[in-house]
Amino acid sequence: MKKNILLIGGSTGIGYQISELLNENNNIIVAFRSEGDLDTNKVTHLEFDVLNDDIADLDLPDTIDGFVYCPGSIDLKPFKMIKPEDFESEMQLNFFGLVRSLKGILDKLKNSNQASLVFFSTVAVKVGMPFHTNVAAAKGAIEGFAKSLAAEYAPSFRVNVIAPSLTDTPLAEKLLSNDDKRQKMDQRHPLKRVGEAKDIANLAAFLLSDNSTWITGQVLGVDGGLSTINSN
Repeated sequence: MKKNILLIGGSTGIGYQISELLNENNNIIVAFRSEGDLDTNKVTHLEFDVLNDDIADLDLPDTIDGFVYCPGSIDLKPFKMIKPEDFESEMQLNFFGLVRSLKGILDKLKNSNQASLVFFSTVAVKVGMPFHTNVAAAKGAIEGFAKSLAAEYAPSFRVNVIAPSLTDTPLAEKLLSNDDKRQKMDQRHPLKRVGEAKDIANLAAFLLSDNSTWITGQVLGVDGGLSTINSN
């Protein structure tokens, strides 16, 4: 039986790869401002702005079996250059947008036999990195929220977080804009390359599947070894 899987964001990058991996055997709904790279013959696109729209207004199925929250940003600056309102913007996009979305579909998730929720953090929460204060703060909120949510709603649904390192997506375009930059970023990782969108999407697809029904409350690093291995 096909599952109903809702992605907030997901018309490009990692979210797009998740929809590509899962659309053959599931009903994929992508709620985002634009269609992006999506093949709307295979997935359903609903126009949605997570910062301004109410998810309750969307035409969604009564049961949602999988939920993925994809929005994020890479706005790396020294702390002294980041205004308080910049921190607020990161929290609105990464965390409060997630909370509002979940509030709007909670009953639909409860209608599933055991819904699976997948959120995204960053390796910079576990490994202190300069210029990541606003991003790491917002993603750190997601990690704490996910663990508490997983405890509160087990076994009704499962909640897990994926924490990637730098991944070759449109969001990272500026950091990988030439060969020199890419080589430097490759060399930072023990596996000597930055991530590809499919590296992350493969884990998300696993967590959304019935192959992961004994996994919840986890923060899983997909980071080329950066968070756990010193290869120097």
